Amino acid sequence: MPFADHGSFPVPEGLDDDLAAVFASDAGPTGWMGADLGGVKPGDVVAVWGAGAVGQVAARASALLGAERVIVIDRIPERLRQAREHMGAETLDYTKTDVGAELRELSGGRGPDVCIEAVGMEAHSPGPEYAYDQIKQQLRLQSDRPAALREAIHACRKGGSVFCLGVFAGVVDKFPLGALMNKGLVFRGAQQHGQRYIPELLDRIAGGDLPTRHFATHPMTLDEGPKGYEMFKHKQDGCVRPVFRF
Repeated sequence: MPFADHGSFPVPEGLDDDLAAVFASDAGPTGWMGADLGGVKPGDVVAVWGAGAVGQVAARASALLGAERVIVIDRIPERLRQAREHMGAETLDYTKTDVGAELRELSGGRGPDVCIEAVGMEAHSPGPEYAYDQIKQQLRLQSDRPAALREAIHACRKGGSVFCLGVFAGVVDKFPLGALMNKGLVFRGAQQHGQRYIPELLDRIAGGDLPTRHFATHPMTLDEGPKGYEMFKHKQDGCVRPVFRF
């Protein structure tokens, strides 16, 4: 493994569950970075789009950084239940409510102080914009579907912060640049900074501040990889994330 001496970290002795520790390698630092670089402060209202492992860690990190209220938005029941039960977040199913109106209601009419997008290039939405984005993506007129990112920008309060954690590959259409500028938003995005966050997150996982073991809903062998990804893609059997072991 190239640079193994630089990219490897010792697992704390108090953490004997490798399935919990493995999430310090990606989902942990990615989600934590969203809250940290997104500027979450004590008393903030934070909204997180996406209740996968990254979004859940972003929600938990926001709470640990002092957020007064953390709301996670998704449509998959198993993910939303994990966000509530393990991360202590409030949740919204975007297929059953007006997300913008709900977030204004939950934030005193202003909108969230920090909005974290943890969905990325394959975002879904219940409106006609989903068909629009999907068609343009399939025709290679755009590379990504930014429905969640658009919603985060429109929902954020004036002068707030939007952080993009989701994976985007290239260009998008109908990006609300006018809203971003006229609302005076801070917009930021990044790949995860593992070297910066992993040591701290391993300690937090070992200490119980950051639960991660529940992400591994389907531990499998490498030989079962195709089956695991098929389950994950089609959201079968409550699969939030398969984890493959040698």
